Amino acid sequence: MELKGFIENFAAQFDETDAEVFTAETNFRNLEEWSSLTGLLIISMVDEKYGVQINAEVLRSCVTVGNLFDKVNSMLK
Repeated sequence: MELKGFIENFAAQFDETDAEVFTAETNFRNLEEWSSLTGLLIISMVDEKYGVQINAEVLRSCVTVGNLFDKVNSMLK
């Protein structure tokens, strides 16, 4: 799994936020568009694209997109 692709997939879950805003350092909960529904979309995307099941607790433990990438990547092994 590559970080760039993960960021692109993550950004695709947001309708109104420009994809260029997203980097590994992006604190996604600080984005205006962030909501519990977006969180569910992220959980679903991770399962669909990477075959990794995360829950809301795992998502809450991550501050940045990079944190979530690292967590998901570690669960692939």
